[in-house]
Amino acid sequence: MIDLYYWPTPNGHKITLFLEETGLDYKIFPVDISAGDQFKPEFLAFSPNNRMPAIIDHAPADGGEDITVFESGAILQYLAEKTGKFLPDDVRGRKTVMEWLFWQMGGLGPMAGQNHHFGTYAPEKIPYAINRYVNETNRLYGVLNKRLEGRTFIAGDEYTIADMACYPWVVSHEKQQQDLNEFPNLKRWFETIKARPATIAAYKVGEPYSSRPSVTEEGKKILFGQTATTTKS
Repeated sequence: MIDLYYWPTPNGHKITLFLEETGLDYKIFPVDISAGDQFKPEFLAFSPNNRMPAIIDHAPADGGEDITVFESGAILQYLAEKTGKFLPDDVRGRKTVMEWLFWQMGGLGPMAGQNHHFGTYAPEKIPYAINRYVNETNRLYGVLNKRLEGRTFIAGDEYTIADMACYPWVVSHEKQQQDLNEFPNLKRWFETIKARPATIAAYKVGEPYSSRPSVTEEGKKILFGQTATTTKS
């Protein structure tokens, strides 16, 4: 039913978390971002930002032609609406989930991503940049920790796409130079989601691709050297 164009990054894991929770039938099409698979014309045809994940739904709710969706947050919202799961129907509950989904898309993901970049991949270790993004990641962990005080999940008592969006970006907390012991509510939430059978299954799905060699120097050029005029030979 769902073709998932995927690589085992935090954004890729968001979608397998949802698919494993709901049991939707899906097939993975690996997009090796270090090898430049994201620039293939057939992928760009439905993921114009040359980023994975993206999906093709072969059985859309309206019964019409296949639907393609790119951007991980949009995919989560689309799948939640398609299945009627993990996104509340009521106005206030839905509003809350969407707030925190957008918070992850605009804050936690980009800031933690820059944290990873300057701490791990940058050819020159720039203390200002490292400190900037480590500190901002820390601030965002604090925001989430405060939000989770007295709540089982981000939006309340129910697990939602807001949790699925945020969880994969906390998995690499050690690489982000964050100590979960400083954030007890966040740590409790993290361990709760980590133990879910669907979470275990979602990360197992990524193992065949995670075991491939780490990013090469050529891969860094592909991933971090893109401009509007960049073309891949």
